[in-house]
Amino acid sequence: MPLIAAIDGVTTATLMDVSSVLTLPYRSILFREGDVAEHLFCVLNGYIRLYRLSKDGREADVRICGPGDTFNECLIFGADHYHYNAQAAESCTLARFELSHLRTMIEKEPQVAKAILKSLSRSLLSTMDSMANDRLQTAPQRVANYLIAQCPGGATSYSLRLPFQKSVLAGKLGLAPEALSRAFSSLRDAGVIVRGRIVQIKDIVALKRI
Repeated sequence: MPLIAAIDGVTTATLMDVSSVLTLPYRSILFREGDVAEHLFCVLNGYIRLYRLSKDGREADVRICGPGDTFNECLIFGADHYHYNAQAAESCTLARFELSHLRTMIEKEPQVAKAILKSLSRSLLSTMDSMANDRLQTAPQRVANYLIAQCPGGATSYSLRLPFQKSVLAGKLGLAPEALSRAFSSLRDAGVIVRGRIVQIKDIVALKRI
């Protein structure tokens, strides 16, 4: 947990005193937009999907959080309601920290304040990168870059099992599910073969040319 790694042992022990561990089954709702904001969360394993709903019920993913990721830091400094919905994209385990206790610790422990600000900075940079990619890259390029990022160091070909449903990957990449399917189809000539959640990449060099 980068949040914990940024503070010393004594402060970590204090932070652990105001935390608890929560296990969520697949597709269960952690909280809904508009609920009273009570906790900051860190994903220990599995994945959490953060999303918004339109008035007509359409969903738009905000972020997919994986192991080590924290979310709701933006609520520490004054917000009193959640700004999005949170759902388990896979069965997952979370560390849960009470926002009221964190606010008190921030006033007393500069290390905690710095750790929260670093976490906010990481989230902001990640969001800005995602926005830039959405504007600068085609759908096949977004998928190709995701697959390249999963490649083991030095490998020229590899196979992976997607860590979540393809519908979640689509949301993560800012694509509609049908756009993701078309993007995978367009990557066949670059040696990408998809069977369910198993993706085979036969030529990483060809993928990098996309």
